[in-house]
Amino acid sequence: MATTNPLQFIQQVRAEVAKIVWPTRREVTLTTVMVFIMATLTAIFFAVVDLLIKGGLQTLLGMVG
Repeated sequence: MATTNPLQFIQQVRAEVAKIVWPTRREVTLTTVMVFIMATLTAIFFAVVDLLIKGGLQTLLGMVG
Protein backbone atom coordinates (compact mmCIF):
# COMPACT_ATOMS: atom_id res chain seq x y z
CA MET A 1 0.00 0.00 0.00
CA ALA A 2 1.44 3.35 -1.03
CA THR A 3 1.83 5.96 1.66
CA THR A 4 0.69 9.52 1.11
CA ASN A 5 2.14 12.50 2.86
CA PRO A 6 -0.29 14.76 4.76
CA LEU A 7 -0.21 17.54 2.13
CA GLN A 8 -1.16 15.14 -0.68
CA PHE A 9 -3.86 13.63 1.51
CA ILE A 10 -5.42 17.04 2.17
CA GLN A 11 -5.30 17.87 -1.54
CA GLN A 12 -7.00 14.58 -2.38
CA VAL A 13 -9.68 15.15 0.24
CA ARG A 14 -10.38 18.66 -1.07
CA ALA A 15 -10.61 17.28 -4.64
CA GLU A 16 -13.14 14.63 -3.52
CA VAL A 17 -15.20 17.14 -1.52
CA ALA A 18 -15.37 19.37 -4.60
CA LYS A 19 -17.10 16.50 -6.46
CA ILE A 20 -20.00 16.37 -4.00
CA VAL A 21 -23.31 17.59 -5.39
CA TRP A 22 -25.42 18.96 -2.55
CA PRO A 23 -29.23 18.94 -2.88
CA THR A 24 -31.05 22.23 -3.23
CA ARG A 25 -33.32 23.55 -0.49
CA ARG A 26 -36.35 22.67 -2.65
CA GLU A 27 -35.17 19.06 -3.06
CA VAL A 28 -34.63 18.71 0.68
CA THR A 29 -38.07 20.18 1.42
CA LEU A 30 -39.83 17.90 -1.07
CA THR A 31 -38.02 14.84 0.21
CA THR A 32 -38.88 15.72 3.81
CA VAL A 33 -42.55 16.20 2.95
CA MET A 34 -42.60 12.86 1.12
CA VAL A 35 -41.07 11.12 4.13
CA PHE A 36 -43.74 12.55 6.43
CA ILE A 37 -46.51 11.55 4.00
CA MET A 38 -45.18 7.99 3.68
CA ALA A 39 -44.75 7.68 7.46
CA THR A 40 -48.35 8.84 7.97
CA LEU A 41 -49.70 6.42 5.36
CA THR A 42 -47.71 3.57 6.91
CA ALA A 43 -49.03 4.40 10.39
CA ILE A 44 -52.61 4.47 9.09
CA PHE A 45 -52.13 1.15 7.28
CA PHE A 46 -50.77 -0.60 10.37
CA ALA A 47 -53.49 0.92 12.58
CA VAL A 48 -56.18 -0.49 10.24
CA VAL A 49 -54.46 -3.89 10.12
CA ASP A 50 -54.21 -3.88 13.92
CA LEU A 51 -57.92 -3.09 14.26
CA LEU A 52 -58.83 -5.87 11.82
CA ILE A 53 -56.71 -8.42 13.66
CA LYS A 54 -58.11 -7.27 17.02
CA GLY A 55 -61.69 -7.57 15.74
CA GLY A 56 -61.02 -10.99 14.24
CA LEU A 57 -59.47 -12.31 17.43
CA GLN A 58 -62.27 -10.93 19.59
CA THR A 59 -64.83 -12.58 17.32
CA LEU A 60 -62.95 -15.87 17.32
CA LEU A 61 -62.43 -15.88 21.07
CA GLY A 62 -66.07 -14.82 21.65
CA MET A 63 -67.26 -17.83 19.70
CA VAL A 64 -64.96 -20.24 21.59
CA GLY A 65 -65.25 -18.83 25.08
